[in-house]
This record gives sequence, C-alpha cells and structure tokens, in this order.
Amino acid sequence: MNREQRHAGSGPRPAGAPFTGDPSNAASSNAASATQPRAKEVTATGLGPWPGEDPLEAARIIRGELGGPHLPFLAELPDRGVGSDALGRTASLLEELAVDVQPHGWRLVDRPGKDMRRAASALSTDLNVLADVVGAEDVSAGELKVQLVGPLSLAAGLYLHNGERALLDYGARRDLAASLAAGVAGYLSRVAAAVPGARLVVQVDEPAIAAVLAGTIPTASGYRTLRAIAGSEARESWRLVLDSLRAAGAAEVVVSFPEIEAPIDLALSAGADGVALPLKALTNRQWEQVAGAVEAGKQFWAGALDVPAGGPLPEVAQCVESVWRPWRQLGLPPSLLGAIRVTPSEGLAGHTPAQATAVLHRLTQVADGLNQQALG
Repeated sequence: MNREQRHAGSGPRPAGAPFTGDPSNAASSNAASATQPRAKEVTATGLGPWPGEDPLEAARIIRGELGGPHLPFLAELPDRGVGSDALGRTASLLEELAVDVQPHGWRLVDRPGKDMRRAASALSTDLNVLADVVGAEDVSAGELKVQLVGPLSLAAGLYLHNGERALLDYGARRDLAASLAAGVAGYLSRVAAAVPGARLVVQVDEPAIAAVLAGTIPTASGYRTLRAIAGSEARESWRLVLDSLRAAGAAEVVVSFPEIEAPIDLALSAGADGVALPLKALTNRQWEQVAGAVEAGKQFWAGALDVPAGGPLPEVAQCVESVWRPWRQLGLPPSLLGAIRVTPSEGLAGHTPAQATAVLHRLTQVADGLNQQALG
C-alpha cells in the first residue's frame, strides 16, 4: 500500500501479508518533495546494555564510535552484577520507595538495603566517569541518551512483600509510576550536570509490555496469570513519566518495545516523541503505524542490525534494505528518512567489547547508506 492509498482511507494490510506497493508511486511522491528542504540526517545509537565492567572503557568506545551526528549513550554494564542491571538501576531512582534483592528478584521493602545502595553507587560512578570523559573532549557535548525501565515493566519486575509482582496491585502500580516520575526528574538533573549543554534524550524500555497488556504474566503460584492492564492505565502511567522527563529537560523521549504486539499508537498518544522497535519481525500493519507516525513528525528508532551470537555482522546493504524497502513500498519520501535512528535489534551485553564496538561502527555505516538513499 502506498502513501496515497493510505491517505485515501484504505484499510491496512493483514499482518503477515506481503508488501504490494509500487515503488513508482514512491518515486512520484519523492519528486514532489524534491523542492522541500531536506530533513535531518539518519543517525545511529545503541540500546544501552554493554559488555564488560569498566565504565571508562565503555564511555570512550561509545563516544568514539558515535560522535556527531550520532547519539552516544550512557552504558549499562550488567556484568558488574546486582544493581547494574536495567531493573536494579531504574529501581534505585525511585523516590520514597525502597527495594532490595530477595531470592526471587528485586522486592519493594520498608527501607533501602545494600543492593539498592550498590545500584545507586554504580550509577553515580558511571556519571562521574562520563563527566570526566566529556570534560576531556575538545568538542561540545552534543547529545547524550540515557535509558530506564518504564513503569509497567518495572511493576512487572518488582515484587511485593507477599512474593507477588507489584503489577498485581493497582495501588502499587500507581505508587511506582508516581515514584518513578519523581525520581527520573532528579536523575536527569544529575545527567545534565555531568554533560553540560548536551541535548538529553531518554529511552524508556518496556520489554514486558506485550505480556502486561495481554494478561499472560504468571502469578507466584504459577497456576494463574495476572489480570491484563488496560491501555488507558498504561497511557496515563507513561504520560506521567514522560511529562516529568520533559519538565526536567529531556529534549526527546522514545519508548522502546519488542516487536511482538508493540502498542505503537498507545505510546505515541501518551506523548512519546517516537518508538524504538526491532525490524526482524515487524508486521505490515506495524509498518503502517510507523509510517503514520513519521508523517506526523514522530521519530522511529529502527532495530535494523540483527546481531548474531557469533560470526560476521550483516552486510551494510542488507541492513539498509531492511529499512529502505518497506519505506519505499509504503510511499514514504526519502526526505523523511531523517526521522530514523538505526540501532541493534537488542542490547550488546552478551557480546565481547570488540564485537560491540564493531556493531556500533556498522550502524554508522548503515546510517550513511540510508543518507545516500535520502540524497537519491
């Protein structure tokens, strides 16, 4: 389906149906937009998780590979252990709520324990190291991205005193969203102090969203599942956190999902500036939603590089085509490619530092390839 057909009111293709758009339709649309000013460049970034335990090495590599116009990020180093995982790091930001690690995972407790203090200490170390690296650079700070777990996946990952997930209890979900919204404001202020003048971008990760909305997360007993969370509650939880991030100085906030049942429109209606999705199993209907979002001025972070467990990385041309082919067949003009940031399809913590570095380099090549398409 091309751009004109979608705007004429035709219904979306069924999920899994092949693309049937005619590239010539895109060409005519491209010609019409040729006189318009070209949009910003396609850029590259990573999703956050990084191998190893050394924040200094990570910061130097990431900022070296993702210099302007690309988007460097504050690495998450789960290899360091408890508190350096995404869930523990985000939980350490909570205001007036405390967590600690129990046999079944992170649990809400009455007062902060050693694990929460360890998570907070690791994050402070990372910010101090980042400040030193940025301070030694000869160029302006440019942009910086940080990541955090969103309120719904946070509620799915934290446990109550009775061993059930916080997701089970409406009051706990509400308190977690409010606590996270308060905590991220202070966190972003600390990030801004570490990289003065940088444009701050925030990636809100919701890895458990499909199960949360479908009601497929098991209870502690395993004999039943937790009730599905209504889309309206999800929207309001996101809106609360996103509004707090913007008030604290975030210039761009993107919500990241796995591709399966990703609630793209729901996140955008909550005020997200865009969505981040791996491309490997994106359906035609989801591509249609992405197209509508891009035309409305939203960002699309495309997980265009499927990182293999071993062996060579995908070729640049293959990754470029994974974006450019559906883009062209949907009738989107090349001038809108600047809405894209290319990312790996997943975090890089399971790879060696050398492999992770190669992934970032390959992503910048993919961005260059897409920019060539934008130039025609």
